Amino acid sequence: MIATASLAAWVTWGIAAAATAGVILRPFAWPEWVWAVAGAALLTALGLLTPAEVLEGIGKGLDVYLFLAGMMLLAEVARLEGLFDWLAAHAARQARGSATRLFALVYAVGTLVTVFLSNDATAVVLTPAVAAVARAARARDPLPYLLACAFVANAASFVLPISNPANLVIYGRAMPPLLEWLPRYALPSLLAIGATFLVLRWTQRAALREAVSSDITVPALPAGGRLAAWGIAATAAALLAASAYDVQLGLPTFLAGAATTGLVLLRSRCGLREVARGIAWGVLPLVAGLFVLVEALERTGVTRLLAGLLLDAVRQSEPLAGWGAGILIALGCNLANNLPVGLVAGRVVELAEVPETVRAAMLIGLDLGPNLSVTGSLATILWLVALRRDGLAVSAPAFFRLGALVMPPALLLALAGLLLPG
Repeated sequence: MIATASLAAWVTWGIAAAATAGVILRPFAWPEWVWAVAGAALLTALGLLTPAEVLEGIGKGLDVYLFLAGMMLLAEVARLEGLFDWLAAHAARQARGSATRLFALVYAVGTLVTVFLSNDATAVVLTPAVAAVARAARARDPLPYLLACAFVANAASFVLPISNPANLVIYGRAMPPLLEWLPRYALPSLLAIGATFLVLRWTQRAALREAVSSDITVPALPAGGRLAAWGIAATAAALLAASAYDVQLGLPTFLAGAATTGLVLLRSRCGLREVARGIAWGVLPLVAGLFVLVEALERTGVTRLLAGLLLDAVRQSEPLAGWGAGILIALGCNLANNLPVGLVAGRVVELAEVPETVRAAMLIGLDLGPNLSVTGSLATILWLVALRRDGLAVSAPAFFRLGALVMPPALLLALAGLLLPG
């Protein structure tokens, strides 16, 4: 048992930092969830958290678990039924031999998938489809199209509340209705998506001068794929309705994903075991472990300290507090990943009761900041995993050099769209 409160706080911080580093760096190539769960288990074993406190921390993530499970079911059944390959092939044919047009179409499809299915779906499901299309189009360098998947996954992730699980953790149970969300984030989202596209397109201009093949066979879309498409559309409509009526999104997402999966499997050759095998279930214990780590940090008093500092900044100048908080969170995501940063930020804004513009600035930083480095978000980490499966790789320094050009303009323009008077 740790004897003193100050020593307990330092040990808690050390364990949380080590667990977060494990999640980001994946020593021994162990899955990310192993490190988060190990950190939570060590905190319990040392008496820094009681079993009741651990269960309380896990319970606070229930809505996020349901949201992720529903989205993963939808994404996996759509992948198995060929829906994303079908969409990507259509996009490639519409390019009509132009690499620049193909890049723009991939970015547009990635935007739609992110907005209505979440950024993780773009990273996990669309990336392999785009890699296949780049091969079919005989692109000498597939990387520009794959980079479009990675960057738009974060750039378009605050168009809707459902576009990024991080949106759920920073708002918690105070998620604004859709009719409040859309006016607040419409202009910042448009600026972020547009700026990210323009800078990314400019940096890839040399590779996009090549001609690509337009003779691409569009795979047949089976009945299960059409059902998956209708299920995704119905899910998006249900989530928009839930958001409009201020209903938490986790349960509707899970029910919609489970119902769509059940209907598709009735018409498909795939079985439930195949669907379950393709889902990255490790995301759920990863998120649960991170919730426990944040619960432990909160009990050291750090969230109250940060809440006090934020409240002081707001009292001095609300716009400057928004700018500062958004930029600091954007940078912090690349040191500790945006999910734990978002969990801490959500507790801080809850304690400080800051104005909505400041909370919105923090969410923008949380969603756009990860475009600076490969460690910034779970979506980017999953994107790297998808690349490795196709025998491709992007080094952390190379991504950072590109991110340093792409992320800052998008972040600053999005914050300006939110905070500057109209």
